[in-house]
Amino acid sequence: MQYLALISAIILEVCGTLLLPFTLQFTKPFPTIGMVVCYVSSFYFLTIALKYLPLAVVYATWSGLGIFCIALFSYLILHQALSWQVVIGLVLIVNGVILVNVYTH
Repeated sequence: MQYLALISAIILEVCGTLLLPFTLQFTKPFPTIGMVVCYVSSFYFLTIALKYLPLAVVYATWSGLGIFCIALFSYLILHQALSWQVVIGLVLIVNGVILVNVYTH
């Protein structure tokens, strides 16, 4: 249950962040509303995950996997470049998230 809530929070945060460029500085109402709904929903699911998991684990996982997914989808959808240094950094972030989750009591 707690990891389902955390995954939901990550997905919603990534969707909200990917909508940011489409809001055109909050001048487009539909992408702006979608972004707000995604962010608010993401924080709601984070609070559910925090009932069962420590804050450090929840935040590290949410932010780390969020960064990884946003970089990946920015590359695939928005055609933004990723240098090899960025790819190595993203791999290290994912490894850090795995370590935090595996070694949490």
